Amino acid sequence: MMNRLGLASRQTVRRFSNTSSRRNTGIVLMNMGGPSKIEETHDFLYELFADNDLIPISKKYQPSIAKLIAKLRTPRIEKQYAEIGGGSPIRKWSEYQAQEVCKILDETCPETAPHKPYVAFRYARPLTDEMYKQMLQDGITKAVAFSQYPQFSYSTTGSSINELWRQIKKLDPQRKITWSCIDRWPTNDGLTQAFAENIKKSLQEFPEEIRDQVVLLFSAHSLPMDVINTGDAYPQEVSATVQKVMEKLNFCNPYRLCWQSQVGPKAWLGAQTAMMAEYLGERVPGVIFIPIAFTSDHIETLFEIDKEVIGMSAHKDKFRRCESLNGSPTFIKGMADLLKDHLSSNDLYSKQLPLDFKIGRSTDPVTDFSKMFGKQN
Repeated sequence: MMNRLGLASRQTVRRFSNTSSRRNTGIVLMNMGGPSKIEETHDFLYELFADNDLIPISKKYQPSIAKLIAKLRTPRIEKQYAEIGGGSPIRKWSEYQAQEVCKILDETCPETAPHKPYVAFRYARPLTDEMYKQMLQDGITKAVAFSQYPQFSYSTTGSSINELWRQIKKLDPQRKITWSCIDRWPTNDGLTQAFAENIKKSLQEFPEEIRDQVVLLFSAHSLPMDVINTGDAYPQEVSATVQKVMEKLNFCNPYRLCWQSQVGPKAWLGAQTAMMAEYLGERVPGVIFIPIAFTSDHIETLFEIDKEVIGMSAHKDKFRRCESLNGSPTFIKGMADLLKDHLSSNDLYSKQLPLDFKIGRSTDPVTDFSKMFGKQN
């Protein structure tokens, strides 16, 4: 008995010694973010409209234009956030997802453990520079930039990568942290299975006799057509996600893909979700809205779909929105599995990424991905 206890004690010491000698692997969930408090709304809007990758207006005048737009839009957007509880829950859910993913990785991927969770938002706190400073302070030497836009667009994932590159050059010129990137994952099994599970739950809310006639209305954030016409990958990758989800559902119901959140007078990718909802509301016994491009609840789901598209419709009794991914164990495991495969591979980013930047903007900050990702000399 004494020998067993002594042996167990030495094993514990060895495990602790091996773990403590390693550097943490940083897992960084990148997303657009949202104001956690109403009083953060103005700054969020300014950062958003000042982003030339997202809204290409004029690099010279964009900061001034962004200040004006943010000032004009803040009162209305503040009211919207007040209606959904006083702020966006996207930080809460992102931090939870990151923490849970790292717990799984510590078990399934011990060779890169321990894993430390981070969140980097493009337009709200914690901003990318805040995340980077914390990682340097924590002594991180290896990190994965994990885009939480499952479907790539230069306007979203591309913008986050550009901002990360700016902060690398500014805060880490000696390259203390070695980076790799997951820049798209539209057909990930955990992602699509989690959507399928949530859709099945929503279908149960309809009477059995009409259940197979309910239309599944997949909704993703739209983009201006001048962005789409550059060859942006986003529409194809959103469609790939929808196709994979419907395969998991055995194409049990009729379905359509539509687009939401159009802003301004430009032509945007359509059909628009609100218009399609009213059209279908008159013709079918039920509609389920599926936020197919979002990994958690935020203003586009809680206000735009729930309170405007559904809440203001004459057909709202026919409408349901399926639950967002949020804390779905299936979704979180899917992310962890994807990260495990990424960490065990030699892939630093997808083969599509350089092409996306070539057709995105001619003045993007990242001109050579070998300088940004991988082992530094």
